[in-house]
This record gives sequence, C-alpha cells and structure tokens, in this order.
Amino acid sequence: MKNLKSKKFLRYMPLLLVLLSGCTRITDSKGHLIEEFLIKLTTPFSTVLSESWFSAFLVYPLAQVINFISQYANVVFAIIIVTIGIKLLTLTFTIKSTVASQKMQIVQPEMKRIQDKYAGKTDDRSKMMMGQEMNELYKKHNINPFGTILITFIQLPIIFAMYQAVQRSEAVQLGKIFGQSLQNTPFYGFSNFANGGYVYVIIFILMAVFQFLSMKMPQWMAARTLKNNKPIHHPGDKEKKGNSMNTVMYSSLVMILFLSINWPTAMSLYWLISAVAQVAQTLFIQKYYIDKPEGKKAV
Repeated sequence: MKNLKSKKFLRYMPLLLVLLSGCTRITDSKGHLIEEFLIKLTTPFSTVLSESWFSAFLVYPLAQVINFISQYANVVFAIIIVTIGIKLLTLTFTIKSTVASQKMQIVQPEMKRIQDKYAGKTDDRSKMMMGQEMNELYKKHNINPFGTILITFIQLPIIFAMYQAVQRSEAVQLGKIFGQSLQNTPFYGFSNFANGGYVYVIIFILMAVFQFLSMKMPQWMAARTLKNNKPIHHPGDKEKKGNSMNTVMYSSLVMILFLSINWPTAMSLYWLISAVAQVAQTLFIQKYYIDKPEGKKAV
C-alpha cells in the first residue's frame, strides 16, 4: 500500500510543479517578472541571499550561467545548454527512478497475489508474513520501494530552480528569437499572426506537442517493457491504472497550456526545450538501461 501511495504521488509531480511555480509570486498576474526579482550579471549574491537560501544557492547560479552564455550566443542557445546540463546532472537519478518504476510495474501481478493471499486477515501474524513476502519479492528483483519517491524529491528542487532561473534571468527578459521579443505572449502571437506573431504560435504548438510526448512516452515505454516481460494481469487492473494516469497527465498538460498562453513566450520556450530533452532522455534510458542488446533486459 505504501508503494501504491508513492506511485500515485509521482504521477502528480508535473501538476505539483506547476502549482508550486504559481505560488512563488515572482511574476505579476500576466506572468511578467516583477522588477525586483530580475537577476543581472551585476546582481550581488548577497541581494538574492536575503530572499532565501533556495534562490541564492540554486536559482541565482543557474540564472547567472544563462546571463553569461548569452553574452556570446543567443539566449535560446544559453537556455538549451543549461537545460541539457541539468538533465545530465540529474541523469543518474532519473535512470534509477525509471528502471525502478518499470520494475515495480513488472512485479505488480506478484504483489497482487500476495495481497490477495492475505486479504481480510488483520491479525499481526498475517500482517508480518505479508510484509516478509513483500520484502522477499523486492529483494528478489532488487527493488527499493521508497527509492523512486526519494529520487524525485532530489530532482524536484533542481527542476524548480531552473524554472525560476529562466524567469528571472535578465538575458531571457531582454532576449529575442527570430527578431521577436521573448516577453510577448503566445496569445499575442495568435492575435498578431501576420506581424511576426506566428513565431510565438509555432513555439506554443511545439511546446504543447513535446509536453504531451514527454508525459506519454514513459507510459508507452513501460507498456512495451511489460509486454516483453509478459506479466499476468488481473481483470480490470490495466484499464483502471491507465485511466488514472491519463487523467493526471491530461490535467497537467491542460494546466500548463492554460497558464503559458498568457505568459511570456520565454517560458513556453523553456517548457519546449525541457520537454524535448525529456523525450530524448526517456529514449536514451529505454535503449541503454532497460532494453539490452540481444533482447536482454536490464530490469
């Protein structure tokens, strides 16, 4: 049951990230950065330290890296470099989380059989025996049931910091793409399509597509792994599980689109780059850590 709760929590992480981002209050009602939170190359570390340790030790360095790279290249390139750097930094944790998650799905039928075996038995001896059998199952498949949620908590602050760094970087605030300001919104792009607004529309649409792929692809990869391992499913399990995951995924996607259409395009660009990197990372992990050459599985 504890593992089940952990998995449900993980499904809500994209939604949680959006909600947390909205609670930081570093932007106004239209999504534009409040001036006092702007981070320039000349902004002293002490100024940001007075806000919080999170802003000083995580957001500030990332924003300054973006500012620094933007002196020598387009700000879009700077965001790409820093985003890829973050993905590489957290890659080890992501690999462990992804592999552990797929292992948990593969052993679900065995877990269900153990739970059914002790269904309705509330005495201490039965609880102890069920716990022992569960632990043996985890040990047999080399699974840490709490590892996935722990890894997510390690990754979340870094992801959240990068999100704020993009918002607060002066280079991003003043940046342009194809001659268009990153501070105009996708909604502005739809309203001024013929006057260069198509740039914002294209970024917004690509962001939506890759956000969907970044959320859906882990499901596709997990389904493929489950199919190859041929687990025994209980009637109704797959349908209920799939519906629950899809509901969370679509809710998260709709919220991101709803918020970003009236936010500066800089944020849509960040969501796009992050989603593309996530898709590439998912494919990399699947190929080199889950699907082994000659059909051997890493899980």
